[in-house]
Amino acid sequence: MNVSPTGSGDRPPNTFAAAQRSDEKRERRQQIQQRVLDEGFVRTAALAEQFEVSLMTVHRDLDVLQSQGWLRKVRGGATSLTSSAFHGGVSERMTTMADTKRRLANAALELVVSGQTVALDDSTTCLPLAERLTERTPLTVITNFFPVMKRLAGESGINLVSLGGTYFPAYDAFLGLETARAAAAYHADALFMSTTAIIRARCYHQSQETVHVKQALMESATRRVLIVDHTKFTHEGLHALAPLTAFNIVLVDSALPAEEQVRIRGLGVDLRVIGRS
Repeated sequence: MNVSPTGSGDRPPNTFAAAQRSDEKRERRQQIQQRVLDEGFVRTAALAEQFEVSLMTVHRDLDVLQSQGWLRKVRGGATSLTSSAFHGGVSERMTTMADTKRRLANAALELVVSGQTVALDDSTTCLPLAERLTERTPLTVITNFFPVMKRLAGESGINLVSLGGTYFPAYDAFLGLETARAAAAYHADALFMSTTAIIRARCYHQSQETVHVKQALMESATRRVLIVDHTKFTHEGLHALAPLTAFNIVLVDSALPAEEQVRIRGLGVDLRVIGRS
């Protein structure tokens, strides 16, 4: 009888070693993510010492975690604290500007017509709108955002279309090219979405995977509505999404400076400013 040197059913030694390294890498990154979240800021050297790896390895781990939206690399280490370029996880973003987001959602709801197919992106700005869509049924709702899926699943009068693909826990959403291809297969009467940053009248995001999906949703919608609070105009972003002129309507709260409002309208943008009342 011939006996495999690795034992019956076992993987070859090189395959087993590769799988073990992959598991170790995944576990290390999960621990880094948790430590940065718990402490707020951790030095790169401290992480290298903790896991007995090189600084280069730590930098690669931080690059991956940053691309997934879990943390932000800074000089000497990594932080989970929000800034103009890093806006934290979903739970934190849900509580940011919550009252303003509700007022913007109330205004957006007036643009929703019963019988439409409506698309919502993975922004927490649009989540209060999702919570009120049952007031406009019947509706078909297309989304890649898991909180919207959970909120509308099983609701009477809501035909829910969930866009799959690769799940990104930091965003609680499905993102990337597969999700973008899924979005392109549908048509929406109206798209309601937000953005991370607006710089010189152009929308930006930190994640290229997010941009792919939002651009696909924009291409698939007849009417595009951008919902943003005034702080988006003070944030920074890496990947360009679209100019403000690509949207049919832009909803913003009244805290946006008057000179900025004038400048945006001068570009031909239908800017609608939502007050406190």
